[in-house]
Amino acid sequence: SQSIAYIANNLSKRAIGDDSALEEIEGTADEEVMGPYEKMNWDGRRMRCVSMLLPSESSDAVGVMCINFNVAAFDDVKKVLDLFITGAGLVRPPEELFKDDWQERINSFLHGWLRERQLALNSLSRDHKRELVEALYAEGAFNGKSAANYIANVLDMGRATVYKHLKQMREDV
Repeated sequence: SQSIAYIANNLSKRAIGDDSALEEIEGTADEEVMGPYEKMNWDGRRMRCVSMLLPSESSDAVGVMCINFNVAAFDDVKKVLDLFITGAGLVRPPEELFKDDWQERINSFLHGWLRERQLALNSLSRDHKRELVEALYAEGAFNGKSAANYIANVLDMGRATVYKHLKQMREDV
């Protein structure tokens, strides 16, 4: 019977001298490299594993090298990231903290406007930017202190251009 000859950074609680199950692999292995595949460890944690047949000079397998990688830590990180990304358990922002947050209102309106038109902020044409400035004006976005500066920065245009669009809009009325 074949047995385990070497173990480094033991995750599996197996020991040198334990049966290797090489006989079972030899008859069923279609490839020299198997995996990655998933196994459950003795402690219930998931592992990703890759096994490689080690051939002799006559091409018969004389051993198997198995690499086991503990992915449980990544599962924990994924759960934390999912919590942030999906927003599970999110509460509304405190109104007293954000009641006058005109930048947040501008951001929300702007991205809703972009979504409706299936546009990306970094690919807006001059005409799109002019339309957006006009729409923001209609929403009262310019009532906030320094709103023109903020909108100019977000739209990657000069403040003078923002004012020019507003002036043209008023003249057209």
